[in-house]
Amino acid sequence: MRLIDLRSDTVTMPTSAMREAMCAAPVGDDVFGEDPSVNALEERIAGMFGKEDALFCASGTMSNQLAIQVHARPGDEVICDEGAHIYRYEGGGTMANSGCSVALLRGDRGRFTAGQVREAIHDPANPHLAASRLVSVENSANRGGGSTWDLQEVHRIRAVCNAHGLALHLDGARIFNAMAVDGMGPAAWGAPFDSVSVCLSKGLGAPVGSVLTGNKDFIAHARRVRKRTGGGMRQAGMLAAAGLYALDHHVQRLSTDHHRATLLGAAMAGRADVHHVMPVETNIVVASLAPGTDAQAWVAKFREQGILMAVFGPGMVRLVTHLGVDDSALEQALGAIRLFGK
Repeated sequence: MRLIDLRSDTVTMPTSAMREAMCAAPVGDDVFGEDPSVNALEERIAGMFGKEDALFCASGTMSNQLAIQVHARPGDEVICDEGAHIYRYEGGGTMANSGCSVALLRGDRGRFTAGQVREAIHDPANPHLAASRLVSVENSANRGGGSTWDLQEVHRIRAVCNAHGLALHLDGARIFNAMAVDGMGPAAWGAPFDSVSVCLSKGLGAPVGSVLTGNKDFIAHARRVRKRTGGGMRQAGMLAAAGLYALDHHVQRLSTDHHRATLLGAAMAGRADVHHVMPVETNIVVASLAPGTDAQAWVAKFREQGILMAVFGPGMVRLVTHLGVDDSALEQALGAIRLFGK
Protein backbone atom coordinates (compact mmCIF):
# COMPACT_ATOMS: atom_id res chain seq x y z
CA MET A 1 0.00 0.00 0.00
CA ARG A 2 1.40 3.36 -1.05
CA LEU A 3 1.79 5.95 1.72
CA ILE A 4 0.12 9.23 0.74
CA ASP A 5 1.53 12.15 2.72
CA LEU A 6 -0.99 14.98 3.00
CA ARG A 7 0.44 16.47 6.20
CA SER A 8 2.09 19.45 4.48
CA ASP A 9 3.52 20.73 1.23
CA THR A 10 6.88 20.84 3.00
CA VAL A 11 7.27 17.06 2.53
CA THR A 12 7.94 17.34 -1.21
CA MET A 13 11.07 15.73 -2.59
CA PRO A 14 13.21 17.29 -5.34
CA THR A 15 12.35 15.86 -8.73
CA SER A 16 15.06 14.16 -10.77
CA ALA A 17 15.34 17.20 -13.01
CA MET A 18 15.64 19.49 -10.00
CA ARG A 19 18.40 17.30 -8.57
CA GLU A 20 20.26 17.52 -11.86
CA ALA A 21 19.98 21.30 -11.81
CA MET A 22 21.28 21.37 -8.24
CA CYS A 23 24.28 19.18 -9.07
CA ALA A 24 25.16 21.30 -12.10
CA ALA A 25 24.86 24.63 -10.30
CA PRO A 26 27.89 26.96 -10.33
CA VAL A 27 28.79 27.83 -6.75
CA GLY A 28 31.01 30.20 -4.76
CA ASP A 29 31.26 31.67 -1.28
CA ASP A 30 27.96 33.42 -0.65
CA VAL A 31 29.23 35.20 2.48
CA PHE A 32 31.66 36.97 0.16
CA GLY A 33 28.81 37.55 -2.29
CA GLU A 34 30.47 35.23 -4.81
CA ASP A 35 27.94 32.44 -5.33
CA PRO A 36 26.56 33.01 -8.85
CA SER A 37 23.52 30.79 -8.33
CA VAL A 38 22.52 32.54 -5.10
CA ASN A 39 23.05 35.92 -6.73
CA ALA A 40 20.90 34.88 -9.69
CA LEU A 41 18.07 33.73 -7.42
CA GLU A 42 18.18 36.90 -5.33
CA GLU A 43 18.20 39.11 -8.42
CA ARG A 44 15.33 37.18 -9.94
CA ILE A 45 13.06 37.34 -6.89
CA ALA A 46 13.82 41.03 -6.34
CA GLY A 47 12.99 41.78 -9.97
CA MET A 48 9.79 39.73 -9.92
CA PHE A 49 8.42 41.52 -6.86
CA GLY A 50 9.63 44.96 -7.91
CA LYS A 51 12.20 45.35 -5.15
CA GLU A 52 15.79 46.59 -5.18
CA ASP A 53 17.50 43.65 -3.52
CA ALA A 54 16.95 40.23 -1.92
CA LEU A 55 18.52 37.79 0.50
CA PHE A 56 18.52 33.98 0.31
CA CYS A 57 17.60 32.43 3.66
CA ALA A 58 17.41 28.90 5.01
CA SER A 59 13.67 29.01 5.70
CA GLY A 60 10.52 31.08 5.69
CA THR A 61 10.81 31.40 9.46
CA MET A 62 14.29 32.85 9.09
CA SER A 63 13.23 35.37 6.46
CA ASN A 64 10.20 36.45 8.51
CA GLN A 65 12.27 36.81 11.65
CA LEU A 66 14.93 38.83 9.86
CA ALA A 67 12.24 41.15 8.53
CA ILE A 68 10.81 41.74 12.00
CA GLN A 69 14.26 42.44 13.47
CA VAL A 70 15.02 44.98 10.76
CA HIS A 71 11.66 46.74 10.84
CA ALA A 72 11.17 46.84 14.62
CA ARG A 73 13.05 47.41 17.86
CA PRO A 74 12.72 45.84 21.31
CA GLY A 75 9.58 47.13 22.96
CA ASP A 76 7.78 47.72 19.65
CA GLU A 77 4.61 45.88 18.67
CA VAL A 78 3.80 43.81 15.60
CA ILE A 79 0.20 43.68 14.37
CA CYS A 80 -0.92 40.40 12.80
CA ASP A 81 -3.77 37.90 12.72
CA GLU A 82 -4.20 35.64 15.75
CA GLY A 83 -3.40 32.62 13.58
CA ALA A 84 -0.38 34.15 11.85
CA HIS A 85 2.64 31.93 11.27
CA ILE A 86 4.98 34.55 12.78
CA TYR A 87 3.03 34.25 16.04
CA ARG A 88 2.01 30.60 16.22
CA TYR A 89 4.71 28.64 14.44
CA GLU A 90 8.02 30.45 14.73
CA GLY A 91 8.97 29.38 18.23
CA GLY A 92 8.18 32.70 19.87
CA GLY A 93 10.84 34.28 17.66
CA THR A 94 9.07 37.63 17.38
CA MET A 95 9.44 38.04 21.13
CA ALA A 96 12.76 36.23 21.64
CA ASN A 97 14.66 37.61 18.65
CA SER A 98 13.24 41.10 18.32
CA GLY A 99 11.90 41.77 21.82
CA CYS A 100 8.56 42.76 20.35
CA SER A 101 5.06 42.28 21.65
CA VAL A 102 2.25 41.21 19.33
CA ALA A 103 -1.18 42.73 18.78
CA LEU A 104 -3.45 39.92 17.59
CA LEU A 105 -6.37 40.63 15.29
CA ARG A 106 -9.33 38.29 14.85
CA GLY A 107 -9.63 38.21 11.11
CA ASP A 108 -11.75 36.29 8.64
CA ARG A 109 -9.76 33.07 8.20
CA GLY A 110 -6.50 34.96 8.66
CA ARG A 111 -7.48 38.09 6.73
CA PHE A 112 -8.04 41.31 8.65
CA THR A 113 -9.13 44.74 7.47
CA ALA A 114 -7.61 48.19 7.33
CA GLY A 115 -10.15 49.26 9.95
CA GLN A 116 -8.95 46.58 12.35
CA VAL A 117 -5.36 47.71 11.85
CA ARG A 118 -6.31 51.32 12.50
CA GLU A 119 -8.03 50.38 15.76
CA ALA A 120 -5.01 48.34 16.92
CA ILE A 121 -2.46 51.13 16.50
CA HIS A 122 -1.37 52.63 19.80
CA ASP A 123 -1.11 56.32 20.57
CA PRO A 124 2.61 57.05 20.10
CA ALA A 125 2.40 59.73 22.80
CA ASN A 126 1.31 57.22 25.45
CA PRO A 127 4.47 55.86 27.19
CA HIS A 128 2.46 53.04 28.78
CA LEU A 129 1.87 51.34 25.44
CA ALA A 130 4.17 49.49 23.09
CA ALA A 131 5.00 51.44 19.95
CA SER A 132 3.08 50.05 16.96
CA ARG A 133 5.73 49.48 14.32
CA LEU A 134 4.92 46.71 11.86
CA VAL A 135 1.93 44.99 10.25
CA SER A 136 2.38 41.46 8.89
CA VAL A 137 0.09 39.89 6.28
CA GLU A 138 0.22 36.14 5.51
CA ASN A 139 -0.89 35.09 2.02
CA SER A 140 -2.20 32.49 1.67
CA ALA A 141 -3.25 32.15 5.31
CA ASN A 142 -2.33 28.70 6.59
CA ARG A 143 -4.74 28.56 9.54
CA GLY A 144 -7.42 30.07 7.35
CA GLY A 145 -7.41 26.92 5.24
CA GLY A 146 -5.22 28.48 2.57
CA SER A 147 -7.45 31.55 2.26
CA THR A 148 -6.26 34.31 -0.06
CA TRP A 149 -6.20 38.06 0.43
CA ASP A 150 -7.91 40.81 -1.56
CA LEU A 151 -5.14 43.02 -2.93
CA GLN A 152 -7.34 46.10 -2.70
CA GLU A 153 -7.76 45.57 1.04
CA VAL A 154 -3.99 45.27 1.34
CA HIS A 155 -3.65 48.66 -0.36
CA ARG A 156 -6.08 50.09 2.18
CA ILE A 157 -3.93 48.63 4.95
CA ARG A 158 -0.90 50.21 3.24
CA ALA A 159 -2.62 53.60 3.43
CA VAL A 160 -3.20 53.14 7.17
CA CYS A 161 0.44 52.17 7.65
CA ASN A 162 1.55 55.26 5.74
CA ALA A 163 -0.64 57.51 7.85
CA HIS A 164 0.83 56.15 11.08
CA GLY A 165 4.43 55.45 10.08
CA LEU A 166 4.20 51.65 10.19
CA ALA A 167 6.05 49.18 7.98
CA LEU A 168 4.15 46.43 6.11
CA HIS A 169 5.56 42.91 5.64
CA LEU A 170 4.22 40.05 3.51
CA ASP A 171 4.75 36.52 4.78
CA GLY A 172 4.48 34.99 1.33
CA ALA A 173 5.00 31.40 2.41
CA ARG A 174 2.46 30.38 -0.26
CA ILE A 175 2.24 33.60 -2.26
CA PHE A 176 2.47 31.74 -5.58
CA ASN A 177 -0.54 29.65 -4.56
CA ALA A 178 -2.42 32.86 -3.82
CA MET A 179 -1.44 34.38 -7.16
CA ALA A 180 -2.64 31.25 -8.95
CA VAL A 181 -6.10 32.11 -7.58
CA ASP A 182 -6.34 35.86 -8.16
CA GLY A 183 -4.23 36.04 -11.32
CA MET A 184 -2.21 38.99 -10.04
CA GLY A 185 1.52 38.98 -10.68
CA PRO A 186 4.45 39.24 -8.26
CA ALA A 187 5.04 42.93 -8.99
CA ALA A 188 1.43 43.75 -8.08
CA TRP A 189 1.74 41.85 -4.83
CA GLY A 190 5.14 43.29 -3.99
CA ALA A 191 4.11 46.91 -4.55
CA PRO A 192 2.26 47.65 -1.27
CA PHE A 193 4.82 45.94 0.97
CA ASP A 194 8.11 47.15 2.42
CA SER A 195 9.36 43.56 2.53
CA VAL A 196 8.26 40.22 1.14
CA SER A 197 9.24 36.71 2.25
CA VAL A 198 8.96 34.18 -0.59
CA CYS A 199 9.15 30.50 0.38
CA LEU A 200 10.50 28.00 -2.14
CA SER A 201 10.17 24.77 -0.15
CA LYS A 202 6.37 24.42 -0.02
CA GLY A 203 4.24 24.34 -3.14
CA LEU A 204 7.21 25.09 -5.37
CA GLY A 205 8.90 21.87 -4.27
CA ALA A 206 12.45 23.04 -3.50
CA PRO A 207 14.10 21.16 -0.62
CA VAL A 208 15.26 24.26 1.28
CA GLY A 209 15.01 27.98 1.14
CA SER A 210 13.18 31.26 1.25
CA VAL A 211 14.04 34.67 -0.17
CA LEU A 212 13.51 37.96 1.64
CA THR A 213 13.21 41.01 -0.59
CA GLY A 214 13.03 44.77 -0.03
CA ASN A 215 15.04 47.92 -0.70
CA LYS A 216 18.84 47.94 -0.59
CA ASP A 217 19.19 49.40 2.91
CA PHE A 218 16.68 46.93 4.30
CA ILE A 219 18.45 43.93 2.74
CA ALA A 220 21.89 45.19 3.82
CA HIS A 221 20.62 45.29 7.40
CA ALA A 222 18.94 41.90 7.03
CA ARG A 223 22.18 40.41 5.71
CA ARG A 224 23.98 41.62 8.83
CA VAL A 225 21.27 40.15 11.09
CA ARG A 226 21.38 36.87 9.16
CA LYS A 227 25.12 36.64 9.75
CA ARG A 228 24.72 37.50 13.43
CA THR A 229 22.19 34.71 13.88
CA GLY A 230 24.45 32.13 12.21
CA GLY A 231 22.74 32.19 8.84
CA GLY A 232 25.66 33.04 6.62
CA MET A 233 25.77 30.20 4.09
CA ARG A 234 28.81 29.42 1.96
CA GLN A 235 28.43 27.37 -1.26
CA ALA A 236 24.65 27.66 -1.11
CA GLY A 237 24.23 27.73 -4.89
CA MET A 238 23.13 24.11 -5.03
CA LEU A 239 20.14 25.07 -2.89
CA ALA A 240 19.50 28.27 -4.80
CA ALA A 241 19.52 26.30 -8.04
CA ALA A 242 16.57 24.29 -6.77
CA GLY A 243 14.69 27.53 -6.24
CA LEU A 244 15.51 28.75 -9.72
CA TYR A 245 14.36 25.44 -11.19
CA ALA A 246 11.14 25.63 -9.18
CA LEU A 247 10.38 29.12 -10.48
CA ASP A 248 10.85 27.87 -14.05
CA HIS A 249 8.93 24.60 -13.79
CA HIS A 250 6.66 24.39 -10.73
CA VAL A 251 4.62 27.60 -10.68
CA GLN A 252 2.14 26.86 -13.47
CA ARG A 253 1.19 23.48 -11.99
CA LEU A 254 -0.06 24.93 -8.67
CA SER A 255 -3.63 25.15 -9.95
CA THR A 256 -3.56 21.35 -10.27
CA ASP A 257 -2.84 21.10 -6.55
CA HIS A 258 -5.77 23.43 -5.90
CA HIS A 259 -8.15 21.28 -7.95
CA ARG A 260 -7.06 18.16 -6.08
CA ALA A 261 -7.54 19.93 -2.75
CA THR A 262 -11.08 20.88 -3.78
CA LEU A 263 -11.88 17.21 -4.40
CA LEU A 264 -10.42 16.20 -1.04
CA GLY A 265 -12.41 18.94 0.68
CA ALA A 266 -15.65 17.70 -0.88
CA ALA A 267 -14.90 14.12 0.18
CA MET A 268 -14.17 15.24 3.74
CA ALA A 269 -17.40 17.24 3.86
CA GLY A 270 -19.31 14.10 2.94
CA ARG A 271 -18.25 12.23 6.08
CA ALA A 272 -20.64 12.03 9.03
CA ASP A 273 -17.73 12.44 11.48
CA VAL A 274 -16.66 15.74 9.88
CA HIS A 275 -18.57 18.74 11.18
CA HIS A 276 -17.25 21.46 8.89
CA VAL A 277 -14.71 22.03 6.12
CA MET A 278 -13.32 25.51 5.52
CA PRO A 279 -13.80 26.81 1.97
CA VAL A 280 -10.98 25.41 -0.16
CA GLU A 281 -9.27 28.15 -2.17
CA THR A 282 -5.75 26.82 -2.67
CA ASN A 283 -3.96 23.61 -1.69
CA ILE A 284 -5.00 23.39 1.98
CA VAL A 285 -8.02 21.58 3.41
CA VAL A 286 -8.88 22.25 7.06
CA ALA A 287 -11.69 20.22 8.61
CA SER A 288 -13.35 20.36 12.00
CA LEU A 289 -14.38 16.93 13.22
CA ALA A 290 -17.70 16.10 14.83
CA PRO A 291 -17.89 17.15 18.50
CA GLY A 292 -16.24 14.63 20.77
CA THR A 293 -14.03 13.15 18.06
CA ASP A 294 -10.41 12.65 19.09
CA ALA A 295 -8.36 14.17 16.26
CA GLN A 296 -5.20 12.24 17.17
CA ALA A 297 -7.04 8.91 17.10
CA TRP A 298 -8.87 9.87 13.91
CA VAL A 299 -5.63 10.70 12.11
CA ALA A 300 -3.98 7.53 13.43
CA LYS A 301 -6.75 5.37 11.92
CA PHE A 302 -6.25 6.96 8.51
CA ARG A 303 -2.51 6.39 8.80
CA GLU A 304 -3.29 2.67 9.01
CA GLN A 305 -4.97 3.11 5.63
CA GLY A 306 -1.85 4.74 4.19
CA ILE A 307 -3.14 8.33 4.39
CA LEU A 308 -1.13 10.82 6.44
CA MET A 309 -2.92 13.92 7.72
CA ALA A 310 -1.94 16.52 10.33
CA VAL A 311 -3.72 17.33 13.57
CA PHE A 312 -4.33 21.08 13.32
CA GLY A 313 -5.73 21.81 16.74
CA PRO A 314 -8.38 20.37 19.06
CA GLY A 315 -10.84 18.50 16.86
CA MET A 316 -9.21 19.79 13.65
CA VAL A 317 -7.23 18.12 10.87
CA ARG A 318 -5.37 19.46 7.84
CA LEU A 319 -4.69 17.96 4.41
CA VAL A 320 -2.35 19.64 1.92
CA THR A 321 -1.84 18.77 -1.73
CA HIS A 322 1.55 19.23 -3.36
CA LEU A 323 4.00 18.09 -6.01
CA GLY A 324 4.15 14.58 -4.52
CA VAL A 325 0.41 13.96 -4.76
CA ASP A 326 -0.40 12.75 -8.28
CA ASP A 327 -3.70 11.47 -9.67
CA SER A 328 -3.20 7.91 -8.39
CA ALA A 329 -2.35 9.20 -4.92
CA LEU A 330 -5.41 11.42 -5.02
CA GLU A 331 -7.67 8.50 -5.94
CA GLN A 332 -6.25 6.40 -3.10
CA ALA A 333 -6.83 9.23 -0.63
CA LEU A 334 -10.35 9.93 -1.93
CA GLY A 335 -11.23 6.25 -1.69
CA ALA A 336 -10.09 6.05 1.93
CA ILE A 337 -11.89 9.26 2.91
CA ARG A 338 -15.14 8.23 1.24
CA LEU A 339 -15.22 4.64 2.45
CA PHE A 340 -13.08 4.10 5.55
CA GLY A 341 -14.99 3.92 8.80
CA LYS A 342 -18.42 4.28 7.21
